[in-house]
Amino acid sequence: MESVSPPRSGQCLGCWCSPVPICGSWECSAPFPAIPGSPFLPRQLRSICQQRGTALTSVLLLFPSMSKDLSELMKEATKEVHEQAENTPFMKNFQKGQVSLHEFKLVTASLYFIYSALEEEIERNKNNPVYAPVYFPAELHRKAALEKDLEYFYGSNWRREIPCPEATQKYVERLHNVGKNYPELLVAHAYTRYLGDLSGGQVLKKIAQKALQLPSTGEGLAFFTFDGVSNATKFKQLYRSRMNALEMDLATKKRVLEEAKKAFLLNIQVFEALQELVSKGQENSHPVQPKAELRARNINKSYEHGPGKESERTNRRHTDTMLAAPLVRWILALSFLATTVAVGLFAM
Repeated sequence: MESVSPPRSGQCLGCWCSPVPICGSWECSAPFPAIPGSPFLPRQLRSICQQRGTALTSVLLLFPSMSKDLSELMKEATKEVHEQAENTPFMKNFQKGQVSLHEFKLVTASLYFIYSALEEEIERNKNNPVYAPVYFPAELHRKAALEKDLEYFYGSNWRREIPCPEATQKYVERLHNVGKNYPELLVAHAYTRYLGDLSGGQVLKKIAQKALQLPSTGEGLAFFTFDGVSNATKFKQLYRSRMNALEMDLATKKRVLEEAKKAFLLNIQVFEALQELVSKGQENSHPVQPKAELRARNINKSYEHGPGKESERTNRRHTDTMLAAPLVRWILALSFLATTVAVGLFAM
């Protein structure tokens, strides 16, 4: 993308975005009004920017009258990386239910580390004006829900069993760095994660429940359950309005948009690292499997709760074994992080 410089006095937005004067002259006149107005609809403007190689968000930021909403700018800024995720076979196949229990557990573990870091920094900045308006812990925070899921899948010793790959740790470190040193950027991470989970995550919940034969009562799926949100559509509208009301100058707004893109890329790096991990396991003919202690825990726990629970646990282990073999199924689950955000943000 070329660098964007402010238009000259009297130059309309159309000629400014075009490499040639589309009005017939660099000193614009009809049919395009001069700045600060513009006759372009978003689709027309996007087409012009693509032809010139200019980032649409950079154009919109220089014309506040065209878009004052940070949420819209953020969605536009991450459009390209979202489209990349949408066009991968990962998302399409995941929606077919091609995922194993063990794969799902790996992703859930990484999500736990990510949300633990995010919510630690949110708590640090809950009274900071750069974040306070979008502080909704009861409605959005996911750490406690993920703890329930991990205990369901791994047992009471889950903290000692779950892995934290290097890419996940990199994401965690970025969140801590932002929260401690650049709190004005924290909203980019919160927006891309929470609203994505609240939207697209509900689709994935149904898919995972069916594919993994998880209980209809919701065990193992607490991450997707937002008890504090009675109406997702109205809540998202409230969240966006609060976010759009955050006071920030042009330079800060640009940094927030860049951080939103970085957040999505960090998600991609996480599942790529997990993909590499399980691929190596396949090459060595030793795909990652639950520890022997997990099987023993399931048996013991089933006796504590009666034969019905024992049968449920047995069926879940059988499902894990049957679905875990093909390498393609490992890869599909590792798209889970990107799928949650990609489906979610475009559903908002």
